Amino acid sequence: MTNNTILDPRKRAARIFGPSVVGGIRDSRSYTAFRWLNAALLVVICFLTLYPFLNIVAQAFSSEAFINSGQVNLVPRGFNISTFSYVLGDPMFWRNYGNTVLYTVVATAIAMFLTTTFAYALSKHHLKGRTFFIGLAVFTMFFNGGLIPNYILISTLGMKNTIWAIVLPNAISVFNLLVMKSFFENFPTDLEEAAAIDGLNTYGILARVVLPLSKAVIATMVLFYAVSFWNSWFTAFLYLDRSELYPVTVYLRNLIAGATAADPSAQQAGEATQVASNVKAVTMLLIMAPIISVYPFIQKYFVSGVMLGSVKQ
Repeated sequence: MTNNTILDPRKRAARIFGPSVVGGIRDSRSYTAFRWLNAALLVVICFLTLYPFLNIVAQAFSSEAFINSGQVNLVPRGFNISTFSYVLGDPMFWRNYGNTVLYTVVATAIAMFLTTTFAYALSKHHLKGRTFFIGLAVFTMFFNGGLIPNYILISTLGMKNTIWAIVLPNAISVFNLLVMKSFFENFPTDLEEAAAIDGLNTYGILARVVLPLSKAVIATMVLFYAVSFWNSWFTAFLYLDRSELYPVTVYLRNLIAGATAADPSAQQAGEATQVASNVKAVTMLLIMAPIISVYPFIQKYFVSGVMLGSVKQ
């Protein structure tokens, strides 16, 4: 065995190319300056993005005097949780919060089932009428029946004051459908053909081969749908008449609208003023908290999902 064979690879590279390239190509001064400038710019952008959120958190825990005088920026002043106590102490808040969880889970499950199956079918070029169905889906992105026809349709179908008025009208997002279709089109056909040879039918291939290898796009779509349904309030405001059926977004919307008209028999005047001063910040924080808590657990899939379609076979 020669000395060149047993020599450390870094030492061999130093012998052949010189010590200056060991460990990688050195960055030029201009590229190093660009990296520092890029890092500084990203830090500034991150701060500008986080500032409104941090300001909301600070206002949520600040007192009425400092909020109304505009003295609250990033740090709470006159620490106060009266509004949190007012909101969280209302049984109707928890009832509506439970409705929101139920609506979001059911709506997301239905949307993912319909979107996934529809997108997988559209990704097959041998599907008869494929162009027609794609055109029909894209058409709905730009044109719809309007608010009044939709209201008449939901009422005629007897879905008012039911969960179906919330979860069915927006069950498929065409944008999400096209993203999933693009992903399935780039899925390796060799795997599907091998599964077909092993005896799996179309449904078996989708359930046992395609979906387990599509965690990135599935997690991304779940995030998009869940956030959309969680934040939605207008559909419930339109089709639900009973307060016990409201999602928490409608409850908080009504709380904001009537913050200055708190019930004097139940609240002291000072507390009512405090609630009115920072109710917007508290309500936004309570709505955002669950989504922010879930996001870190699916971040790795979301990062992969945003690159969908960038790599072709």
